[in-house]
Amino acid sequence: MDLFHALGDEGGKLSALDRKLAQIALDDVDFVVNASIGVMAARAGVSPPTVTRFCRRVGCRGYPDFKVQLARLSAVGLRYVKPDMPAETPAEVAGDIVAKAQNALFQLHRQLDLAALETAARLLSGAQFIQAFGASGNSAMIVNELHNRLFRLGCRISASNDHNMNAMLSAAAQPGTVVFGSSFTGRDPALVHCLELLRERHVPTIVVTQSGSPVSAAADVVISIDLPEGRNIFRPTATRYAYLAVIDMLANLVAHADRTRALRTLRGIKQELVSRRDGDDSQLLGD
Repeated sequence: MDLFHALGDEGGKLSALDRKLAQIALDDVDFVVNASIGVMAARAGVSPPTVTRFCRRVGCRGYPDFKVQLARLSAVGLRYVKPDMPAETPAEVAGDIVAKAQNALFQLHRQLDLAALETAARLLSGAQFIQAFGASGNSAMIVNELHNRLFRLGCRISASNDHNMNAMLSAAAQPGTVVFGSSFTGRDPALVHCLELLRERHVPTIVVTQSGSPVSAAADVVISIDLPEGRNIFRPTATRYAYLAVIDMLANLVAHADRTRALRTLRGIKQELVSRRDGDDSQLLGD
């Protein structure tokens, strides 16, 4: 039985006393994990045998096993036990999403390492070929966006979202290549392996990731993004707005580094879209 769902009593199987004990456990995990059965019983105003019976009803062998299972549950994160849901109506959700996106961008601006950003842009603009590695959802989206931004500036770039392919591409990387990686956690062992392969081959690497992480330690240039996560597990992470902003900054700097190449390629793309689809230049830039 999943202890979280058992404590939540979604099936309505717990008695009033059991629900009281479950609420104590959910409200104060640290207290229960460190409390004896007598102390737990005293807080709930029940007898120790009542606590034991409760533990068995939620799928544990007894109180010691209950404490072990509860500790494992809290290790995943208490926000997954008691998630915040401050926004429910469309107006509240819209305000929450926009506020969190703005806050992520403001925090990024305050912590951004401009020297690392400049070095990364210089490497990308001077590369004969750019390989971008990212996997697992958000990072896959980030490296695909880098590809989307830089090819239109005349850069030769390819994005890969497969760990095995990334390793093979790393082993086959040639001089003149620069590799860009994204990892929101910085704890991606497959990406670390690729970066180590590339270091052995003297191929420059750039990563956007958390500082002090295994990924950051394995890369040559690190653009660190360290933003706190809230307790609302249902809202997509606002950190990705910060990552997208870094991609936009790099693209802008790469464009400035070789304006002639960027302008020529952008003009050719826009000419194709205007003549075949749009009819004029009134549509969004970069599409």
